[in-house]
Amino acid sequence: MHQPGARWMYNTGSDVLGVVIARASGQPFEAFLRERIFEPLGMTDTGFSVPGSKRDRFATSYWTNAETESLELNDEAEGQWSRSPAFPSGAGGLVATIDDYLAFGEMMLNGGRHGSERILSRPSVDTMTTDQLTPEQKAVSGLVPDHFDSHGWGFGVAMVTRRTDPAGPVGKFGWDGGMGTSWYSDPSEDMVTILMTQRGWTSPNPPNVCLDFWTSAYQAIDD
Repeated sequence: MHQPGARWMYNTGSDVLGVVIARASGQPFEAFLRERIFEPLGMTDTGFSVPGSKRDRFATSYWTNAETESLELNDEAEGQWSRSPAFPSGAGGLVATIDDYLAFGEMMLNGGRHGSERILSRPSVDTMTTDQLTPEQKAVSGLVPDHFDSHGWGFGVAMVTRRTDPAGPVGKFGWDGGMGTSWYSDPSEDMVTILMTQRGWTSPNPPNVCLDFWTSAYQAIDD
């Protein structure tokens, strides 16, 4: 699609990485994730599908029609996630609970450590959360308009590189999921913020509920 290093592409690298992990480890991608990440972190409700015994806890997904702006059904609990995918996507194939997501976010905030157990090395987390894009790559790549004016991209997550609002300190890292989720870990405040909704968005920017959530979280800080 492009010469290596010429452009940044949103999720292609993560999909390829999932395949590389499966081949290098000699086991299915989900089995690798469960053994190396989910089980050590106690993420008992995270996977590429939701088993029948847990489906009564799984939320229905909604979507806003871009033309009518009305809320519509996107996927039922018995829909897409009720069966294993043909391709386990490393870029956007997992479902989880907020408790599981918090365990992951805290591990990243703690430099790869969960309690007394080391999940990732601190230098690995440092590299993941350091901007890896050059100005030239940012100039020709993009997902959200003006995003790279104040953000960068590491290995799998975005990070704030220039503070433009109270809820965006430099070094804060994470990402917003288009299906209605938002996670950020903030080393400067020793804080993890997670918002989960059932409503995906069609705009390139998160909806107002996300902005209100982040603003309220930072307004609540009392030194």
